[in-house]
Amino acid sequence: MTATSSSAPDRADGTDRLPPIRPAYDVHTWKEILYLLLNLPVAVFGFVYAITVLSVGGSLTLTVIGLPLLAVSLLGARQLGKLERARARWLLGVRVEEPTPLPLAKTGGLLQRLWMALKDPVGWRTLLYDAIRLPWGVLTFCTVLTSLFVLWPVLPYLARGFANVDRFMVRGLLSPSDELERRIAELESDRGVVVDTAAADLRRIERDLHDGAQARLVNLAMGLGLAKEKLLEDPDSAASMVAEAHGEVKLALQELRDLARGIHPAVLTDRGLDAALSSVASRCTVPVKVTVDLQDRPAPAIEGIAYFTVSELLQNISKHSRARSASVDVWRTEERLLIQVRDDGQGGARLDAGTGMRGLADRLGAVDGLFVLDSPTGGPTVVTAELPWRNRAE
Repeated sequence: MTATSSSAPDRADGTDRLPPIRPAYDVHTWKEILYLLLNLPVAVFGFVYAITVLSVGGSLTLTVIGLPLLAVSLLGARQLGKLERARARWLLGVRVEEPTPLPLAKTGGLLQRLWMALKDPVGWRTLLYDAIRLPWGVLTFCTVLTSLFVLWPVLPYLARGFANVDRFMVRGLLSPSDELERRIAELESDRGVVVDTAAADLRRIERDLHDGAQARLVNLAMGLGLAKEKLLEDPDSAASMVAEAHGEVKLALQELRDLARGIHPAVLTDRGLDAALSSVASRCTVPVKVTVDLQDRPAPAIEGIAYFTVSELLQNISKHSRARSASVDVWRTEERLLIQVRDDGQGGARLDAGTGMRGLADRLGAVDGLFVLDSPTGGPTVVTAELPWRNRAE
């Protein structure tokens, strides 16, 4: 029995008290010793598995079964890593998060699943862990086993030092990459947002065509049919119907132009953001000052997102803000495209208020953009959007 901790003397009652005596070989120490003794058999198995996988799978990569065999072996390495994390958690108290499972069931074809398994960083890091563990397993097993008989007074300290090295290796090689896992989760979420947004846009276009231009063209066809029937019997009525049909044609063409502008305006393709945003601002119900400070044009996809972001914000200003003036500023800072839209309206806009702000934030987030809304009650409202800059293809 030996004292393993010290504390200041307790002088509350005027006497000195020694710290409580604890056994040097407590339960944590025995767990560490057991972990170190298991290192050798576990390391031998892992080393044989890793070397066999790398040698056999690598030598057979020129054949049909080489890459599938290597992919299956990497999936098996994931399971070995899971067992090692469980052993470290039980005996060393190391809390290592489990990596995200590979979404093989959601992947389309066999080749895509094969490629996903082959580029799995978790499997490769587990193979590296198993390949380098054999010398360490031999050292820890022999040292601990010998110390149990000849160096038992210092064995707790040796066990703690060796166990700390094992803790470091488990955390370094068997824990998931936080940044990588976070990025994967973001990309999965962003992919869902992009799919939902595209589906919503298709439904909007279909609805606008069905309820707008298509309905007018049907009425136009019916009107022209009636005018054709009355052309000989009642020329005046036929002429009146033709005149009405002419008006319907004009309205249908205007709706088709508005729909095409909503998909992708021609002025944006031909003249860029400055002219396109000026055109949008001219249709706003409040005076809008547009300032675009760009030396070059961004990629068409980024340019389109910037245009529709400003267009949606100006529509919100027209419908909800009760503003007297507004401004739009667009500029580039290093590798980011920044957009700032201000108005002097009543403020109080929120991302969950049903004004389309949430959808804009999701769309920008899907392309690694940012959306910041500052709209105190009473105004003014300032919306700052940020998009990644990509150069326009020559």
